[in-house]
Amino acid sequence: MRAAELPPFFIPHFMKVALVHDFLVKLGGAERVLEVFSKMFPDAPIYTLFYDKDKVGDVFPAKRVKCSFLQDYPDFLRKRYRFLVSKFPRAVEEFDFSDFDLVISSSTAFSHGILTPLKTKHLCYCHSPMRYAWDWSNEYREENKISGLKSLFYSPLIKYLREWDFLAADRADMYVANSRNVKNRISKYYKQDSEVIYPPVDIDRFKTSKSHSGYFLIVSTLTPYKKIDLAVQLFNKIGRKLVVIGDGPQREYLENIAGDNIDFLGFKNDETVTEYMMNCRALIFPGEEDFGITPVEAMACGKPVLAFGKGGCTESVVTGKTGEFFFEPTVESMEDGLARLMYNEKFYHPLTIRRHSSQFSRAVFEKKIRKKIREVKKAY
Repeated sequence: MRAAELPPFFIPHFMKVALVHDFLVKLGGAERVLEVFSKMFPDAPIYTLFYDKDKVGDVFPAKRVKCSFLQDYPDFLRKRYRFLVSKFPRAVEEFDFSDFDLVISSSTAFSHGILTPLKTKHLCYCHSPMRYAWDWSNEYREENKISGLKSLFYSPLIKYLREWDFLAADRADMYVANSRNVKNRISKYYKQDSEVIYPPVDIDRFKTSKSHSGYFLIVSTLTPYKKIDLAVQLFNKIGRKLVVIGDGPQREYLENIAGDNIDFLGFKNDETVTEYMMNCRALIFPGEEDFGITPVEAMACGKPVLAFGKGGCTESVVTGKTGEFFFEPTVESMEDGLARLMYNEKFYHPLTIRRHSSQFSRAVFEKKIRKKIREVKKAY
């Protein structure tokens, strides 16, 4: 069989593959994607800027991880790694991939900017172009209260990062976007074409449930851009039960403004999250995401989703079939969306919602990724 006739899922066993990911300091949606890549290529080392064994060591063992020179910085600096952002471009550029045939970068900001030899192909799975350098720069400034003297340093830093990011965008041989939303941003900011392959969701981890225990559910990190405060204000107003799973810098503030009908459970493992999803009435997803894996997980349980009507959720949630949208970041708009969801509950069919989620499965993801690898490695 000639190389051109090989099936799209076939990857030669002699191909040396490396993986790159910006930061391995938490387990979020991007890290779930990297986990699937790491299982697809179990011998591939994982290059990263920073690594926290305590947070991610169970999924990404230290023996597989190769860190940048920044990992050698004192502990107090590593824990405040965002203060080192000006050094990130140099750090990713110093990784040596001369021994590899293929590098797959899982990029949220910097990994797409690696330098590879001519013989080494680079496939970038892009979760998003660097948001705080492009369309999120003003929001980032506001959320972090950057003004006065801080602005004197912030503005030239963002200008430098934006220029580096644009130039570095030419280094990947092929881009894959995690949603049409991100595909459009890659086109606008990087002037690059890309194909959409949705992130893998472990559909088999979830079972469809036709009943519920009456509560609504949020599973999220508790940061300002997730807009959890909108949901807290709404459920304070209507008095219905809301359960919030997750942790983050806004937790104390959110707990202080929440009524007795809202429970904050903090971080929970996958088994506990699955149990709460299977028993919830619906998932509430107030923020704008590049894709959003959590709504798909809820749909795998047969549960409807109320989501903000911008970003990646518009590609996974179907109005009247798997959930509803609200279109303004206000309590009033969210309340209107929730009213529609509750009115339409009799029309939602758990098995239909579950079947819809199957298009985002790990099996579909792996098949499409292997096909793209065959395309980028035509020499094999």
